[in-house]
Amino acid sequence: MDQADVVIVGTGHGGAQAAIALRQQGFEGSIMMIGRDPELPYERPPLSKEYLARDKPFERITIRPAAFWQERDVTIRTRTVVTGVDPGARTLKLAGGGVEGYGKLVWAAGGDPRRLSCAGADLSGIHSVRDKADVDRLMAELDGGAKRVAVVGGGYIGLEAAAVLTKLGCEVTLVEALPRVLARVAGEPLSAFFEQYHRARGVNLLLDAKVDRLEGENGWVRRVVLDGGDVIACDLVVVGIGIVPAAGPLIAAGAAGANGIDVDEYCRTSLDHIYAIGDCAAHASHWADGTVVRIESVQNANDMATTVAKHITGVQEPYRAFPWFWSNQYDLKLQTAGLSLGFDDAVVRGTPAEAKFSVIYLKEGRMIAIDCVNSTKDYVQGRKLIEARATPDRASLADPAVPLKELL
Repeated sequence: MDQADVVIVGTGHGGAQAAIALRQQGFEGSIMMIGRDPELPYERPPLSKEYLARDKPFERITIRPAAFWQERDVTIRTRTVVTGVDPGARTLKLAGGGVEGYGKLVWAAGGDPRRLSCAGADLSGIHSVRDKADVDRLMAELDGGAKRVAVVGGGYIGLEAAAVLTKLGCEVTLVEALPRVLARVAGEPLSAFFEQYHRARGVNLLLDAKVDRLEGENGWVRRVVLDGGDVIACDLVVVGIGIVPAAGPLIAAGAAGANGIDVDEYCRTSLDHIYAIGDCAAHASHWADGTVVRIESVQNANDMATTVAKHITGVQEPYRAFPWFWSNQYDLKLQTAGLSLGFDDAVVRGTPAEAKFSVIYLKEGRMIAIDCVNSTKDYVQGRKLIEARATPDRASLADPAVPLKELL
């Protein structure tokens, strides 16, 4: 049986940062990273943006070169899947029958793309955008002549994919089951802006549209049939309807968690010597009045990893990192600061028609989040207002002539 002082399951942003931060904190023990990807750790956000658009080769989205991991004595096992955890024996069961022992375990396994469950969901030509292999398959089909694309899901992944595919010359139809895009993460003003922007660039955007089934020819998807009977002809389908937290082995081992794996302020699970970070970890957020949330972002994964590395090396600093996000679509740069959960008022600042504006979210008068479209200054200054738990004047917030920093 192999053994390492710290075993990290997952080679995405959180897993990579956990290994990096451990060495930065002076940890001298052995570190083993285990991941199912065949590649060394790489960035995930560019997959639906620059990598799919061919603007960045894979070499430019790797987190660190191979020599970096070797120099820091971090062993990485690729193409390896963990199927079970024995917290008492401190061992992992690997697909194929192997066993890996650990002193401390950091679970950074992320999540798996949520699949369509309708008839025809097993046809060829249906894609997720979660790892390099997903996007490589998608690009190969585009190179093979696929032009008509149906995108299912109007969240960030679906919108980003639609933007890139449109720029690549595809005929894109985007299907969203809810009445607006980004309904789970943003207010109506932002949703309305992105809907208009995509439609103006040729995307056939269908809202309140639910997929009934997929139909194919010779095993390949050719049609998306909506529950109202409308038919979308397509050469391929991209599905972006969220992820399922990769929590199975830990939950089966007894870890607490309903939506992912529950962790405390130091990212510890309910199992001794086991931490969880990133997309699969649910924590009580300081920035959402203690609401238990599971945040899918690079920031969250990286900062949780640093919290764990410090805790393992004896530094107890609770996880209070400020949440932020971003999305690039066409010539738009969306930057989000804070969490808009539970907002009761939204203030539009600037002019959406000029593609330069912000949406500010308030809760009982307190600023809790801001979405900024091509408005970096608002993002930087708005973040400070959120951190200060400020209750600025609403009229001043709406006036772009008043710098947000003056409202502190």
